[in-house]
Amino acid sequence: MNIFILRTVMNLTFKRSLIFSFFTIITLFLHGCGYNTFQTTDEQVKADWAEVLNQYQRRADLIPNLVATVQGYATQEKEVLTQITEARSRVGSMQATPELINDPEAFKKYIAAQNELKGSLSRLMVVSENYPALKSDQNFRDLSAQLEGTENRITVARNRYIKAVQEYNLSVRTFPNNLTAMIFGYKAKPNFTVENEAVIAKPPTVQFNNSK
Repeated sequence: MNIFILRTVMNLTFKRSLIFSFFTIITLFLHGCGYNTFQTTDEQVKADWAEVLNQYQRRADLIPNLVATVQGYATQEKEVLTQITEARSRVGSMQATPELINDPEAFKKYIAAQNELKGSLSRLMVVSENYPALKSDQNFRDLSAQLEGTENRITVARNRYIKAVQEYNLSVRTFPNNLTAMIFGYKAKPNFTVENEAVIAKPPTVQFNNSK
């Protein structure tokens, strides 16, 4: 009976040693092949994208008051006001979920919609130059300053996202991390391109002069 107990204890000890060794090897393998790096960089990409969305939302929230203020002085600029309202509506109708950054086509469409909204805002600022009374309105000046500040925040947030995605994508594509990426399904994420960066990198120019 004692021999049986001894053998049982030895078998259990041996099995535990095997399990411990197995998990140790797996841990070392995952660490050495970039698994932990994927976890860290993927979370950073998500966090930076969330901040981009936060700043986009801040911009969208300014638009209704901005449009209403301009409308009070420039009712004849109906086309521009309609364009910016519709552009904001299109952006709002798109689902900007975290999964968006894993879908290149959806990402491209969303950024295109944001670019369209940015272009409409720029045209609105140009139109405002034709209305001295509007430019002198304190509410309009405050909203314009907030818009310019928001565009600067968008640029900063977007640049952080670009760097985070570059670091993540580098891990996905380089050996031996790319083997781990294939096993666990990690894929390169879409990023801002040179083309759309050129469109949205410059904040709207807001000038209040006395020449008009």
